[in-house]
Amino acid sequence: MSDRPNILIVMADEHAPQFAGVYGHPQVQSPHLDGLGAEGVVFDSAYCNSPICVPSRMSMMTGRLASSDGVYDNASPLPSDSVTWAHLLRSVGYDVVLAGKQHFVGPDQLHGFRDQLAHDLHASALHPIYAWDDGVTPASRPWHHLKTIGPGSTPELETDDEVERESLAYIRSRADSEQPWALMSSYIAPHFPFVAPQKYWDMYDPDEVDMPGFPPDHLERQHPMYGRIRSMFGIDEVSEAQVRGARAAYFALVTYLDDKIGRLLDVLEETGQSDNTVVVYTADHGEMLGEHGLWRKSTFYEHSARIPLIVRWPGVVPAGRRVDQSASLVDLTATLIEVAGATPVQPLEGASLMDVISGEDPDWKDEAISEYLAHGVLGPMAMIRRGRYKFNYIHGEDPELYDIESDPGELHNLANSPDHSAVLEAWQAALLTRWDADRLNIQVRESQHNRILIRRATTDLPESGDSAGALVWGSADHNSRNAGP
Repeated sequence: MSDRPNILIVMADEHAPQFAGVYGHPQVQSPHLDGLGAEGVVFDSAYCNSPICVPSRMSMMTGRLASSDGVYDNASPLPSDSVTWAHLLRSVGYDVVLAGKQHFVGPDQLHGFRDQLAHDLHASALHPIYAWDDGVTPASRPWHHLKTIGPGSTPELETDDEVERESLAYIRSRADSEQPWALMSSYIAPHFPFVAPQKYWDMYDPDEVDMPGFPPDHLERQHPMYGRIRSMFGIDEVSEAQVRGARAAYFALVTYLDDKIGRLLDVLEETGQSDNTVVVYTADHGEMLGEHGLWRKSTFYEHSARIPLIVRWPGVVPAGRRVDQSASLVDLTATLIEVAGATPVQPLEGASLMDVISGEDPDWKDEAISEYLAHGVLGPMAMIRRGRYKFNYIHGEDPELYDIESDPGELHNLANSPDHSAVLEAWQAALLTRWDADRLNIQVRESQHNRILIRRATTDLPESGDSAGALVWGSADHNSRNAGP
């Protein structure tokens, strides 16, 4: 056994922490996550650094905001010379492997991992590129994933089963190794489509699931940005039956994933590696699931931007501790690097969580920054969560300010409140002194134009698509079966 810990990162796709027992949901059954939380540290205010797949995951890989490396949307590749935590851990002797999704775009499908043990369904897709200069185009039809809800099998579920098999085999293969290892076991669940295996579907009655809660006039009072997103995604009109069915399927997918997590933990125990393995559970972003009249992600609402984050390290991390200070995925990256004994080669935008995990850092920054530079908006957007307040910057439009402590449902925008003008000014300054919205507004538009030109010149595929249909062209057969990120 190595004197340095092994690291197992279990990453979900689109798992909003509100939908798990360990985070207080009364219906979602997640006994293994609940147990992991009881044996480790649970972060109650952790955020992704961009509420969309590729930029979020690339931030997690580098420990920097994705825009720092020119990654703006799901069609933006991470440069191969960007140093990742996988590179750094391998440089100090770790065997670092990936099983499943990390959503790398382009020819480099490893970015520091030694091997990909199970294929990444979403990386095999060519995603649409949406130009901000074209505005936000309304969907031509309702979002089709709200029409295909129920029990069954999908390529996504088959992929996740493969990820589990390969992850279990890898952990078993390392039982007698002197070399420390790091495995990222990454799943698509509970990401749509809203289809779950019959066993798990039967656990949740759509007629009994809890429903989104917001005042009748809430959608009319929302920032106009949300209306544009609803229009683009084709979710303007969603029936109660669709909401209930989709939520039941999502709950089922969480439990399906939870069982896989349980089997991973069992094999660690069976092979004698549990005590020397840091286990992390997290996700790339959340899922609105009808909250605020929205679906998918792409906003800074809590159900979209917040993520689960649980860390277990027997004998080092105190069991049963909960952290309410804000953090984000770039902080997790810094933590992995510290735990492995590696040294960053460039400044990280995150800070290690080890001191705040142990309770020894009362001055923890209590801050998370997230950005959104993709489809459905007219320009750069960013969020900063500090203390009890969340400030949302929307380029060229009015901002939002929420007191998450007194208004956890984010129903009251305080941006125009005279009593909160000082907070608004301070939080905006804290964000914009480090995140250059004007520069990004130019850079992102140039990138969009350049990538669209390249796609037009080199392929016979459309450069953009209908987000309601979430057109995604498989790299092998150019079909339009959705991978849907």
